[in-house]
Amino acid sequence: MKKLFLLILMIGTFSLVAEAQNYRTGLGARLGPFNGVTVKHFVSPSNAIEGIASFRWRGFTITGLYEWQKPISGAPGLDYFLGIGGHISSVDPDLYWKYYKYDNGPYDNYFTVIGIDFIAGLEYTFAEVPFNVGLDWKPAINFGGYRWWADGLAVSIRYAIK
Repeated sequence: MKKLFLLILMIGTFSLVAEAQNYRTGLGARLGPFNGVTVKHFVSPSNAIEGIASFRWRGFTITGLYEWQKPISGAPGLDYFLGIGGHISSVDPDLYWKYYKYDNGPYDNYFTVIGIDFIAGLEYTFAEVPFNVGLDWKPAINFGGYRWWADGLAVSIRYAIK
């Protein structure tokens, strides 16, 4: 826990010296195992909040993230980012359990999964057009014995609003 706190403190310190971003808000699609929509909004030049609504296992997941983003020196428009947040999901248990091979069901009702998310990635904002493209990995740890999701690799394409 102390190491996690120190890591978050270091990331926060580095984010204070970051340059301004090329956009204020981005809205678009997130494509990966959890397909959906993403909205990213900068609350300061190097700190953003991101909301993701995604779909999987005949259910949905709502994710909220706080991200620290910084430009990569010598690569205009290219940034790296790190973040932490949480999610809540409602999923079809028959599909979910079959995927994780715990049980074959059948179950009657959808169930809820709650957990902590981490994110790390790269993002490129085009100078000529108001779009950006991001590649990230977003693993999640679930509470309640539903393990963790490590398959959160995705590409995000957003319309960038200045």
